[in-house]
Amino acid sequence: MPIKTLLAAVLALSVVPVAPAVARPDPLRQDAEQITAVGVTGVLARTTSQYGRSRTVTDGVAELGRRRPPRADGYFRIGSTNKTLVATVVLQLVGENRMRLDDTVEKWLPGYVRGNGNDGRLITVRQLLQHTAGIYDGNFPSIDTAEQYYQRRFAIHTEEEIVRAGLSHAPDFAPGTGWKYSNTGYDLVGLVIKAVTGRRWYDEVERRIVRPLGLRHTYWPGTSPGIKQPHAKGYTRFAAGERYVDTTQLIDVDASGGYISTLADLDTFQRALFDGRLLGRAELREMTRTVPVDETATQLWPGARYGLGLFSRDLACGGTVWIPGGDQLGYRTRLAVTGDGERSAVVSMSSQLYDSLDVVFAQDNAARRLIDRAICS
Repeated sequence: MPIKTLLAAVLALSVVPVAPAVARPDPLRQDAEQITAVGVTGVLARTTSQYGRSRTVTDGVAELGRRRPPRADGYFRIGSTNKTLVATVVLQLVGENRMRLDDTVEKWLPGYVRGNGNDGRLITVRQLLQHTAGIYDGNFPSIDTAEQYYQRRFAIHTEEEIVRAGLSHAPDFAPGTGWKYSNTGYDLVGLVIKAVTGRRWYDEVERRIVRPLGLRHTYWPGTSPGIKQPHAKGYTRFAAGERYVDTTQLIDVDASGGYISTLADLDTFQRALFDGRLLGRAELREMTRTVPVDETATQLWPGARYGLGLFSRDLACGGTVWIPGGDQLGYRTRLAVTGDGERSAVVSMSSQLYDSLDVVFAQDNAARRLIDRAICS
């Protein structure tokens, strides 16, 4: 057979029609895309299986007007996840027999909580951690409009100042007779930590949690308004029809929220909380003894209850998941970990959308679907 004919025959045999590969759907990426579809500018998501395998995806952009995606190792404000850090410090002190959960505030801060119906002799540390102390939170410094953001973003508010403002008002209810989320109550916990240890709450968090767990990308920014690089810019839409406001810069120093972290560090923290690296069994039992919460929380998170520094809620596939999440201007963080510390998820959204209650719920529901699908599967 002539060479040319032979080559043609070989080539003809080698060209076998092959069906095009069909890409398998990626549920984690699809769920992240559903969050940005609500209007969130950037999403970071991390899940860890019971075998310790972690996976991270991102979606959206790191900055509006640019196509650069957010980085999976980016820093963000953790908001009220800070409360879980504070509660962990208190429970470690309890485990060391340096204080008790049922100690009164009066024991550690004599005469500090008095007046306008407030009485530290009737309020326990447990009630502060569980939002059942009745401490008024309506004077807590807030930012509700773009104008207020530009006026107040660099204001410094200490625990002492915030507690004094809260105590200038009558309590919402008698201690132990109700439940209402109180940032001011956690600032009072911060003062108790200082009275017990002689150090500020953030120094104790650093000494007891950050360094032992090797959380190299978790830090308290103090009075610096910026965030370390890399980070996605945080945006807030304060009302329907308004533009996104870049609210990345903010001074947040009090004990109700303030730390900055990353997906990987927060995942390490929440898993360590439940696998025995941070708390003994007795202290973890106290943390996970829950009480009923208000209607708003149960609407947002079906089956929600509150322990010490963290919520629990129902999983879509049944059972309970623990959620030490938090919000801060420009950033919404949702965490979830199973009670054995084996399965977990972290979602960071670099937008806060306040168009309406429906939009608030839509953003949170999209994050909850991602978390539930990741943990349930």
